Amino acid sequence: MILQNEHGTILSEERNTRVLEVLHHRQPDLTVVLENVDDPHNIAAVLRSCDAVGVREVFVLNTVIHPYQRFASRPSSSANKWMQVHQFTDTATCIAEVRKRYQKIYSTQLGENSQDLYSLNLTESVALVFGNEKQGLSSEILPYCDANFIIPQVGMIQSLNISVACAVSLYEAFRQKRESGHYAEPRLDATQTSETLGFWNVYEATQ
Repeated sequence: MILQNEHGTILSEERNTRVLEVLHHRQPDLTVVLENVDDPHNIAAVLRSCDAVGVREVFVLNTVIHPYQRFASRPSSSANKWMQVHQFTDTATCIAEVRKRYQKIYSTQLGENSQDLYSLNLTESVALVFGNEKQGLSSEILPYCDANFIIPQVGMIQSLNISVACAVSLYEAFRQKRESGHYAEPRLDATQTSETLGFWNVYEATQ
């Protein structure tokens, strides 16, 4: 596949190879949902972790805070450029869109029936939900989730920063998926490939 940018210029061989390598590692069955995460730095850190493990899209739900405005800017040094971010202000609408694309929804919530992160099968089609820095997940979103999980800890403080918790969870998914061969071959279908390249402002050149 030979790629060109939005201006019709054919990419250099090195850039072409790099873009295709990243594209071929994108995973169609792993995503993150952020509910009312307040700090833009935490959101940016989550996007970087998502990009690092091949997540292609993220869902951002804001029901009590203003929608984050900077996703559209997509500076070249930011993960925004490589991550499709879907923003919502209504929980039911957001979850409906997630359900269309992913089979399981797991929330990070401490509770009596919460499972250990490392007991989950993250090779399945999964959406991982993370909540507000102080309040955690709302009571509104929890009924939509199939199960809750916790990241096991042995310290005095039984919580992690939202971006750290997300990174730990994503890298456990990465470990499981890599062992199962999910990164060995391209996994996006033709439509997903075209959509992703279009979002990146990179296109297949006609010969």
